[in-house]
Amino acid sequence: QVQLVESGGGLVQAGGSLRLSCAASERTFTWSNWGWFRQAPGREREFVAAINWSGGSTYYADSVKGRFTISRDGAKNTVYLQMNSLQPEDTAVYYCSVDLRRGTTGWTSFGSWGQGTQVTVSS
Repeated sequence: QVQLVESGGGLVQAGGSLRLSCAASERTFTWSNWGWFRQAPGREREFVAAINWSGGSTYYADSVKGRFTISRDGAKNTVYLQMNSLQPEDTAVYYCSVDLRRGTTGWTSFGSWGQGTQVTVSS
């Protein structure tokens, strides 16, 4: 099973920016979509963004649309999440995952998860 390693989290003031990275241990993968989820204390894990690896189509939760950008680097087997205009409500542990599929109830992962990276936004 592919291993995912996230990095780039940290503490930032409201209005600031962070870029998260998610590197995969393998180059050969059959799934189409990579993505990010997040989980705040006391809340369920929620979808943030996804990208289609081959075509580059992107998908975002309404709460981050216009502020976050997901991208990929095929040569590095890495997906990025550029987060701008961060707000305290963006505070959460952010998880990378693969083999994301969108159903009638939203996005679900059928693949590996990273260990998570903490993002804290102070007001």
